Amino acid sequence: MAFGRKAGDYMIIRKILAALLLCGLLAGCSTSSSLYEKGDSHYSGPDLFPEKAKVAHAKGFKITYHKYYKVVKIMSPFEKSTDTLTYVLVQRGKPRPIGYKDSQLIEIPVRSMVAMSSLHIGLIGFLGCEDILTGMGNLKYVSSIKVLDRIKSGKVVEVGKDQGLNEELLVSMHPDLIMATGSPVSKVSRYESLHQAGIPVMVNSEWVETTPLGRAEWVKLLAALINKEGEVNRKFANVEQEYGRLARLTSKVAVRPSLITGMNSKDAWNVPNGDSYVNRFFQDAGASYHWSGTKATGSLPLSFETVYPIALQADFWLNVSIGNVQTKKDVLARDVRYADFKAFKTNHIYSYNNRMNAQGANDYWESGAVNPHLVLADLIRIIHPELLPNHELIYYKSIN
Repeated sequence: MAFGRKAGDYMIIRKILAALLLCGLLAGCSTSSSLYEKGDSHYSGPDLFPEKAKVAHAKGFKITYHKYYKVVKIMSPFEKSTDTLTYVLVQRGKPRPIGYKDSQLIEIPVRSMVAMSSLHIGLIGFLGCEDILTGMGNLKYVSSIKVLDRIKSGKVVEVGKDQGLNEELLVSMHPDLIMATGSPVSKVSRYESLHQAGIPVMVNSEWVETTPLGRAEWVKLLAALINKEGEVNRKFANVEQEYGRLARLTSKVAVRPSLITGMNSKDAWNVPNGDSYVNRFFQDAGASYHWSGTKATGSLPLSFETVYPIALQADFWLNVSIGNVQTKKDVLARDVRYADFKAFKTNHIYSYNNRMNAQGANDYWESGAVNPHLVLADLIRIIHPELLPNHELIYYKSIN
């Protein structure tokens, strides 16, 4: 009987342990949101981010706010296994929130950053935070005077890019963040060794946005990294308002002149697809563009022979900016058939090289990227000069 009682007690204990184990498993399988709430519950202070970025145009990233940290999700159009990259931006001195074990942690405000694209220089310039820049992929193509001064004084160093990336230098620098550019040939795994060294790498793909305002709005991501949401909301609202005003000027024009863009290069003439931000510029500027109906982003490679009959009748020829094309003579040096184009005969040829410095850096790709209203004003002045008779071209210039 004693043995029976012990066995019964043993069975009861087993049932209790099984129940406890089940409760533990259920707790472990709770939703990620409950884990986040538990993480937040350790912080009882005030909301550290009373001003929050409001993203209205960009489709490639999202920002959500918590009391002492932010969560950034970047949608990668290039990764097959990972559609979204998650970054946790934690205010300095605060604990890492629970539930983001596989996400990169970035302490904010970011104090030192390496930029891998000239477009990132435009983002930095928009917010006037050049002092955080400590490295670049290539120092040659820089237009910003402030950044050039930092390069001359040795405060910004060249770190290389892609296969030539100087990882030893980056580890010794140990920046708060490396801002890389996403592309089909630049995968997230490329930066694994830097992740292991504790250096966050944020891969952004602002250049695949389909509207000029969407592309420019990535400046709000940088603002989130340096806690300047209030400033970026105010400054970007001005850009947004002015862009809208200009676009409305052309919304009811009676005539929409036709145009072609680019040049033939290496046996291909790449024209913007219909869903590209470049085509959106053309439409908002009141132009007619032959390939506006193609349902794709990026560029469409065509042969010279395909573009030729369209170019013969086009009223304007824009973005003639390949190489060192400065005059119509330079244009003909590339192909004498260009002389047949209507725009060539009427002197309606324009490049966006008006703000190119001696090093070959073009400010169109820097400040132009975050000031789309100024680019649009140039285009309207070219295509519909009667609408902006007093506007002086900023990024564009005539090829004659």
